[in-house]
Amino acid sequence: MSDNKSRRSDWAVILGVSSGFGAATARALAKRGLNIYGVHLDRRSAMKKVDALIADLRKEGVEVVFHNMSATDPIKKEEVIRELETKGDIRVKILLHTLAFGGLRPFITRGAEQIITQKQIDMTLDVMANSLVYWVQDLFKAGFLKEGSHIFAMTSSGGHSQWKNYGAISGAKAALESYCRQLALELSPHKIACNALQAGVTDTPALRKIPGNEEMIRHALRVNPAGRLTLPEDIAKAIAMLGLSEDTWLTGNTIRVDGGEDITG
Repeated sequence: MSDNKSRRSDWAVILGVSSGFGAATARALAKRGLNIYGVHLDRRSAMKKVDALIADLRKEGVEVVFHNMSATDPIKKEEVIRELETKGDIRVKILLHTLAFGGLRPFITRGAEQIITQKQIDMTLDVMANSLVYWVQDLFKAGFLKEGSHIFAMTSSGGHSQWKNYGAISGAKAALESYCRQLALELSPHKIACNALQAGVTDTPALRKIPGNEEMIRHALRVNPAGRLTLPEDIAKAIAMLGLSEDTWLTGNTIRVDGGEDITG
């Protein structure tokens, strides 16, 4: 290994770090020696839990930086880029996009229930899909995405199937998967991989916001061959296994990490 590479430090940038897939992945990667830069958006009431996560990560002997901000704010994103520049010669070994915030309303209804608006659809697409492209662009331009870097974006079976009130998010997930394929195409010459990970039904705060989530859980338990829900730790293990490799030939895929749930459901 060259002297330059020996001085380089590897980081994971996790968008949506404070709970669910993001928190589990931060723990898994910190245990394996990656420094963690986490982006989250939480109210003051949730900060005690966030601070506890930061403390646990630092016990692994890695550098940890969290930024409480909107991941879609271009000014705040630029602040993250500038802060990473102060870390010296770094590589963003893993970028995880696990932002879960969108409109949960029907497209069409004759009842009193309010239909989703253009503003809500645009916001959902921007947060849950477009933001991946913008973060990759800025991290690549800054020179942080290098040979051996891996990009992961969290999708779900909602990208190709429909649930009540889920139309805007379903559309965003489908776009996200397409963006991953496009990024894989354009980043492959640089030996940088980009894949979408399709989790099975996972009992996270994001799931609990979806109308009918209890029936979704019951259905997943019925059809999953393993007889259980997907855990955030299942996703974290997959990210660590793939993302810590220097091999980037596996790219442009939507990879099911669901115990076989989608093929039987």
